[in-house]
Amino acid sequence: MALENVVGEAPLQEHLKQFLLVLSVSLGVATLSRSFPRFRDIPYTLLLVIVGSILALLDVRLINVPPEVTLFVFLPPLLLKTAIDLNWSLVKHDISVVFLSAASGVVLTIIGVTITLTTFTEISPLIALLAGASLSATAPAPITALFGRLGVNQRLVALTDGENMFNVAIAIGAFVLLIDLPTDLNLADVNIIALLKNVIKLAGIGLMMGGMIGVAFSYLINRSDLRFLGRSLLLVASYGTYLFTEELGGSGVVAVIVTGLIMGTFGVSEMNPHKKQVLSEFLAFVAFLVNSIVFLLIGDKINFQSLGDNVYPIAIAIITVLATRAIAIYGTTYFGNQFGYSNITLPELTVLWWSGLRGSVSIALALSVPIVLVQSQTLKAVVFGVVLFNLLVQGLSSKWLLKQLGFLYEEHLQEHYLQLIARIVALKQILTHLNHEEINQGWELDSQFYQYRDCVKQELQRLEKEIETYSNKNPAIEELANEQLKRELIAMETGIYSAFVQSGFLSDPPPLLLPEVLQDQN
Repeated sequence: MALENVVGEAPLQEHLKQFLLVLSVSLGVATLSRSFPRFRDIPYTLLLVIVGSILALLDVRLINVPPEVTLFVFLPPLLLKTAIDLNWSLVKHDISVVFLSAASGVVLTIIGVTITLTTFTEISPLIALLAGASLSATAPAPITALFGRLGVNQRLVALTDGENMFNVAIAIGAFVLLIDLPTDLNLADVNIIALLKNVIKLAGIGLMMGGMIGVAFSYLINRSDLRFLGRSLLLVASYGTYLFTEELGGSGVVAVIVTGLIMGTFGVSEMNPHKKQVLSEFLAFVAFLVNSIVFLLIGDKINFQSLGDNVYPIAIAIITVLATRAIAIYGTTYFGNQFGYSNITLPELTVLWWSGLRGSVSIALALSVPIVLVQSQTLKAVVFGVVLFNLLVQGLSSKWLLKQLGFLYEEHLQEHYLQLIARIVALKQILTHLNHEEINQGWELDSQFYQYRDCVKQELQRLEKEIETYSNKNPAIEELANEQLKRELIAMETGIYSAFVQSGFLSDPPPLLLPEVLQDQN
């Protein structure tokens, strides 16, 4: 009996070692990439794909993760974080256009990829449909990570996250419906009515379960006193919601998104700022961990021999995906702007179009296609080829595009404005110290003391004049920079209270003072 236990534990130990190896390599690459200035402007997820590709070239395979595991282990926490962090106030005016862009993007990608692959290659209709459904799912994590690193304005981040959130839900639902079609499919025989009924069923159950769980967890998370209880609730909200809804026959993706939107609006946003910061940092770490593992495995799974054999269909798919996404993004937003449903600018649209990368979701969907299907290997090669192009070409060129469109220039102005404010605050504190009665009495006979004080006064006057001129030339920067400064001051107050709690001097952080004080100043 003991021998059987040892034999049974051997595969488990081997799998555990493989997982720890993947974890160590992924976190090591992601962390080291931030330590070298040359790599800081490259999304760490892209570096992970490159490292994984090098390992694949050397025929080093880290771990074989089933595609269904990839979906339900890695996807729920990423979706929950995106939904909770979505800044509703920045996208609510454009939400209808963002949703239509995502929906039309999925539909156009499926139709476009199916038509081009069946017309210009010998790929069967079913495989072409599944390839289109896989490639319709975007994963802009590398781009949004770059946004955060470069300080791109929050509206653009919110638009990108919102479009991706709707896109993933619709794309996965479409794939689930299409994979049940017969292998000898004739496109003319597709039952559109039956497909629509299944869509309504999946979305309906997902909306219902997500709504109920979101309301319940919003209530619970606001009343959780223990330090780790809120983090546990977030994990349950992501994985529990996804698995439970899938068991009921609904869309787990839709349920997690709805849960996250409700929790972000009524749960997390209403809680104590200290607790909110702790939970936000926890979700950010989970997303960092998940992305690190997923993108390393994407690179490690690349089969370069298969890619070389399918260069032609891969090239067709790349062109089709870029074209259909451009039609969806620019087309729907043009009509939305014309009728007043949105005010998304052309530069923002261009970034939305170029940031529509394909990644972990597309790979997981492609790998879930049964190997018994003829041309399933071709499908996987096409999807991997498009993903590799997206990550390496679009991902690496995103900073250049942001700079050309003026987003980085605006943030540079904002940073300079904040530096001026910080210097003025510092000099005012120094001047207050120099004007103190005790300081004056101690140095009243020293002529250099008055020279120093006059020098500080002159520099302060110069900075105040400079910031006034700067604000007049860039009126929009002042509002953005002041909002950023307010957030940093509140974060500083929150951090000080957290230090007192961790040191044991306080059992709970006191209510924040700065939010009310700064609001009164406005």
